[in-house]
Amino acid sequence: MKTWFITGASRGFGARIAQLALERGDNVVATARSAGSVTEKLGERRNLLAAALDVTNEEQARDAARQAVERFGAIDVLLNNAGFGLIGAVEEASAEEVERLYRTNVFGLLTVTRAVLPQMRSQRFGRILNVSSIGGYRAGAGFGVYCSTKFAVEGLSEALHAELEPLGIHVTVIEPGYFRTDFLDPSSLSSSGNRISDYDGTAGAVREHASSLNHNQPGDPEKFARQIVAFADVAQPPVRMPFGSDTVAAIEAKHLSDGDIIKRWREVSVSTDF
Repeated sequence: MKTWFITGASRGFGARIAQLALERGDNVVATARSAGSVTEKLGERRNLLAAALDVTNEEQARDAARQAVERFGAIDVLLNNAGFGLIGAVEEASAEEVERLYRTNVFGLLTVTRAVLPQMRSQRFGRILNVSSIGGYRAGAGFGVYCSTKFAVEGLSEALHAELEPLGIHVTVIEPGYFRTDFLDPSSLSSSGNRISDYDGTAGAVREHASSLNHNQPGDPEKFARQIVAFADVAQPPVRMPFGSDTVAAIEAKHLSDGDIIKRWREVSVSTDF
């Protein structure tokens, strides 16, 4: 039996993973900005602690971690799932939109991780699963600012993996592709208010494509949720774990593209050594 600490647990991936963990008998600390929204979604159970948590609030994060340990004695799995998207060209994004995105997707993840790590270090075991995206491995027009937050999650996760593995804590960055969730709905995906006509053929086209893709994505969220719950039991988890054929294809394509860059520009690249 494990104790999970899940952010963004009132809907989407977070809610379904929490539900599956509860059903198999695990303890779950399910957090969202409103604890009531968690209870409304998951009900009231002896192995469930619904906690109010705005991931950008450091005091709330520490309090939720304290409640988790008081109630269940440990935190075995931290699932940093809270986050949202922003669509629009990089130039179109306002400073306020960029800052809001980073507050949740990057600084929020750091805030919750810092709140939970003292407990994991003291118990000398734990799993941290940081939800990134296909956009955390390769960026594209229309999602530049969002992808930059997920690139940050990837870098933080790689460093945490190296720092925490000697302490018995395994860190994996989770890279889902397009799954048939509400991520492309306005509730999860903001759109830059500014529109620049010069980007109509790139970021603008992506805006239009995103609406047509909504609820037609190739990934099955139920299968993803079940894989995440099972993945928490893997003895030696990898530093990154892609999910979805589209993510695998994107990673393979980037490897080929980067390999071609190295092949074509190797002499220039290595010429700068002493």
